[in-house]
Amino acid sequence: MVIIFPGAGMRAVRGRVHAAVAVGCLAAVAGATDVANAAGASPTRPGESASVSPAPAAWTPAAGEALIRELGLVVSPTPSRELPGWRKPKRIYVRAADADRLPALRAVAPGVEFVLVGADAKPLPPADAAVNLCTPQMFAASPDLRWVQLNYHGVDGCLRVPAVRERRPVITAGKGGVTAAVADHAMALVLAHARALDWYGDQQRSRRWASDTGAAAKAGEMQPERELRGSTLLVYGLGGIGTEIAKRAHAFDMRVIGIRASGRTGPDYVAYVGLPDELTKLAAEADYVVNVAPLTDATRKVFDDRFFAALKPGAFFVSVGRGQSTDTDALVRALKSGRLAGAGLDVTDPEPLPADHPLWAMQKVIITPHTAGQTVDGLDRRWDMALENLRRWVAGEPLVGVVDIAKGY
Repeated sequence: MVIIFPGAGMRAVRGRVHAAVAVGCLAAVAGATDVANAAGASPTRPGESASVSPAPAAWTPAAGEALIRELGLVVSPTPSRELPGWRKPKRIYVRAADADRLPALRAVAPGVEFVLVGADAKPLPPADAAVNLCTPQMFAASPDLRWVQLNYHGVDGCLRVPAVRERRPVITAGKGGVTAAVADHAMALVLAHARALDWYGDQQRSRRWASDTGAAAKAGEMQPERELRGSTLLVYGLGGIGTEIAKRAHAFDMRVIGIRASGRTGPDYVAYVGLPDELTKLAAEADYVVNVAPLTDATRKVFDDRFFAALKPGAFFVSVGRGQSTDTDALVRALKSGRLAGAGLDVTDPEPLPADHPLWAMQKVIITPHTAGQTVDGLDRRWDMALENLRRWVAGEPLVGVVDIAKGY
C-alpha cells in the first residue's frame, strides 16, 4: 500500500503537541479514496493526492527547546545543512500505521509530500527521508534518502538493513522519549521480586489469605521477601535509561554500581562505574542486575553461563534492554539450578516468546511483552521528538538524538 499526501497548505490541530485527527485515522484503515471522501475532497485512488481541510498549527521552535531541556536531549553540533547530501526534503515516507500523525507532520513541514507506506508497498516513489520506518525496500526505491527518524530507542533492527551500513544516512532515534517509563518498569520488576508480588498474585487468584509467608518461604513456595535498602544493584548499560534506573535505585537506599562502554564517568549516586570487561567481577557483588544495554556485537549473549556462574547466589536478573543480549538457555539453566533467584524479563530471545517455552511456567519469573516503554505520555513524547527533528531537518538545523552507526546506538 502506498498513499501519497501532498503537504501544500495542510496544517494540523495539536492537543498536547499533536491531535489524533479522524481523517488521518481513516487513512490507515480505509485507503486514500475514503480519506478524500471523508475530507470533502474528490475521490482518489491509492498513490494519488488527497486534500484535507486546513487547521491551525501549534508546534514551534520554542516547544522544541522546552522538550530538549525537559528530557536532557543531546543536540548534534553539526547543522543538518552541512551534512553530506542534505537538501530540503520534497517527499517523506511515513509508516501507514502512523496515519493519524500526518496533520501534525504537515504542519511542521508545509509543502512536503508525505507517503504512507504499508507492509505491501510496491512500488515506492523515491523519497528524501522517512519517519518511523526503516526497510530495505525504501532504500532500494530512494537512492538519495538521507535521513531516518525512528520513534523508538533501540535501533539494532534498522542498523541491520544493508543500505544503512553502506550509505550511512543520518539516523535519529527516540532517545529520551521512553527513559522514565523503562526505568520505572525496571524498578517495578525489582520491587515485584523483592516483595514477592507475583506469588501474592497467585494467592489472590486462589482466594487464599496466605499471611504465613515465613512458612511459605521455608517450604520453597515463595522467595523470602527482602528490603531493598543496603542491597546492591548493577546496571549494565549506564546510559540515559540506565542512569534513571540508578537514580531510582539510589532513592531506595540501594548501593548502585554500573557498567558503561564509553568510560568510567557517572553520577555521584553510582558508587562505581566499570567497563564491560568487569561484568563478571561486578556480578559477584550484585543482588540485582538490570540489563538496559543496546544490542551490539559486544553485548550479544553477554549474559551467558559464565555470567550466571559468577553471579552472587540468590541474585535477581532484570532485562529491559534487548533479548538477544541474554543466552536464554543459560538463563533457564541458572534458574533451574537455583543460583539465580528469579528474573524479570521485558525482552526475550526469541521474541515473541513461544507458548511452549519453559520460561512461561517457571516460578519466580515475571514476563512482560516488550512493553516497558509503552505509556501514553511516552508515545506523545516520542512524536514530539519526531516533530522537532522534522522541523530541524527541513530548516537545516542540528538534529536531536543522532545515532552513532558504528557504535550501534
